Amino acid sequence: MTAATTKALEGLRDLSTMQWYAIPLLAIVFYIYTIEIRKARDQGDWNPLVAALAIFGADFLNESLNGWFMVISGRSALWTAPGPTALRTMIGWNIEIMFMFALLGFVFYHSLSDKRDSRIAGLPEPWFWAILYSAVCVAVEIALNSGGLLVWEYPFWRASILGVIPIFLFGYLWFFAWAILAIFRKTTRAKILVIAAPYGTAILLDSIAAAMGWVY
Repeated sequence: MTAATTKALEGLRDLSTMQWYAIPLLAIVFYIYTIEIRKARDQGDWNPLVAALAIFGADFLNESLNGWFMVISGRSALWTAPGPTALRTMIGWNIEIMFMFALLGFVFYHSLSDKRDSRIAGLPEPWFWAILYSAVCVAVEIALNSGGLLVWEYPFWRASILGVIPIFLFGYLWFFAWAILAIFRKTTRAKILVIAAPYGTAILLDSIAAAMGWVY
């Protein structure tokens, strides 16, 4: 195991690392969800919640797959978050990242106009924002990597011309693509099924890992 992996595993899900600043952050997340639920009830539009839950579920699945990659490789996950945190929940996930992804879907959805056929720079509007926000997220990851808070071990997954492509596609763009898929389903049942798929898959993977005694 790499030094970053060993360091991240040492503090994994250790509640003694909890910091007070996590409490107001949690309150902010609760507040935003409360406001969005109230607006959805009043306006009958649940798509902001659909987008938020879809993106968070996609990230949950990514983090579970990242843990499996670490165990199978016997060396390192694709990304590791060994830096200071109020709570490290997985090898590449912490409570601060979770709060961010819990809100990212709202940012994405509220960037969209009411016109479904709207285009920006020649692209369908949802895909324009999906690409833009994915690029911004990659830029943030590069900054975190430069600061040692997010560690990349493999040459095909790092801040290089080719290395950022899988980060862009697998690390972020498919999150927004999944949200687009969920938002534009015609029935509530179809939206729920799309949202539930990554959660169910992640829980299954994590349950298997737990049964096998894997830690990630």
